[in-house]
Amino acid sequence: MAMLNFLNRWTGGLNHCGTVPLSTPRLILRRFSLDDTRPMFENWACDPDVTQYLTWRAHMTSRETRDVLEYWESQYRRADFYEWAIVPKDYGRPIGSIGMSRLSHSKTSMELGYCIGKAWWGQGICAEAAEAVLRLMFEEVGCTSVIAMHALPNTSSGRVMEKCGMHPKNCPPEPVKTENGLFYCRVYELDRTEYEQRLACRGRVGVPAGGWQTGG
Repeated sequence: MAMLNFLNRWTGGLNHCGTVPLSTPRLILRRFSLDDTRPMFENWACDPDVTQYLTWRAHMTSRETRDVLEYWESQYRRADFYEWAIVPKDYGRPIGSIGMSRLSHSKTSMELGYCIGKAWWGQGICAEAAEAVLRLMFEEVGCTSVIAMHALPNTSSGRVMEKCGMHPKNCPPEPVKTENGLFYCRVYELDRTEYEQRLACRGRVGVPAGGWQTGG
């Protein structure tokens, strides 16, 4: 088992570490558990406004939410599985999720995805969570680049990506078929060099109090 875990960590040339806990000034990012069924369902998974541009439809019952959490729990044993609950420190319950997925065409790049409940939109929460995850991906996992995409009408998601230093790729919008319909999506990217340059600039002007911490 130890050898298997070691090999899994290095799958595809990346030093995978799995969904380790992360902390930011306002947030705890942690693994989901079945105890999160109710807050996940009530805070975002049941809301069609939240899922409108996602790949999955809003859940009709908490049983659907529990099924998702059961699957995620079964995947947490994999070192290359990344799915965090976004938990504000002053609230104590999940308000959204953020994760990374592997790309079929690249062994050293990954894709970022996130969503949060409507009650917490416009507070910079997704950007703060994404900064912590990007740091893990570039500094610990060893990604050469990270991409993200948003449906063209969902411009607020694009602003989150830009806050994290990502920029639109020079390519036509990509059609993506989802359970909610067909959307054309703009693709954003941040590579390791750009990340390091941004980190150096931030170091000169200061980082947020508390920084971005692994663990907690």
